[in-house]
Amino acid sequence: MNLAHLDFIYAHTSLAHVPMVPEIVLHQANDEVLSGFLKRNDIPVPWWSVAWPGGQALSRYVLDRPETVRGKRVLDLATGSGFIAIAAAKAGAERVFASDIDPVALTATRLNAIHNGASIDIIPFLRMDMPPKGVDLILTGDICYDQAMSARLFRWLYLCVHEGITVFLGDPGRAFLPSGGLEELASYDAPVRWPLEDKRIRKAWVWRVSIPEQHG
Repeated sequence: MNLAHLDFIYAHTSLAHVPMVPEIVLHQANDEVLSGFLKRNDIPVPWWSVAWPGGQALSRYVLDRPETVRGKRVLDLATGSGFIAIAAAKAGAERVFASDIDPVALTATRLNAIHNGASIDIIPFLRMDMPPKGVDLILTGDICYDQAMSARLFRWLYLCVHEGITVFLGDPGRAFLPSGGLEELASYDAPVRWPLEDKRIRKAWVWRVSIPEQHG
C-alpha cells in the first residue's frame, strides 16, 4: 500500500462502526476534521472518509438479503472507502471488485477490507466504453451529486444492463438522480454527517437500475 496514503488516512481518520451497518468498521473522519477540510483550499476533502447515506442503505440491504450477492461476482463502482464492497463480501459474494478514481480511496478500501476480514480485488482503472468482464452484479452508491459525472456513469450503467449485468444503486434523492429506469427495492432512514448535510437523518433508497425508454 502507498505509504503517503496510509499516513494521511491514519492522521485524519479513526476506525468506527457505521451507525446503520454496525457489522462494518471503517476509517472515518469525525465532524471536526471534516469541518476543517471544508475550510481549507490546499487539500481536497476526503469524501471517501464518510459513510454516505446511499452506501449505508445499499450495504444494509445486501447484508439483510444475502441472496442478492451470494455466489455472484460483484463490482462496487465508485467504492470510496470500500463500504459496499465489504458488505457484499460479508454477504457471501463469490468475488468482489472495487473501483474508484481516487487513489487514496483505493488505499482506504484495502485497509478497511483488512480490518473487516473481507477479500476485495482492486480495479484502479475501469474502462467506461464497455461492460466489465466477469461481473454479474454492479453495486454503487451516492453517485448522483454532480451532473456531468452522473450522466457519464449512467450511460455506462445502461450499457452494462443491456449486456445482462444487474445494477443496484443506493441514493438519498440527490439532484441528478435519473427520473426514469429505477425500480424501488427498499428505503431507510440513514444517519448523515454534519457539516456535509443539512440534517442528521436522510431517507435513502435502494433502486434496481433498468434502461429508460428514451435510452432503449
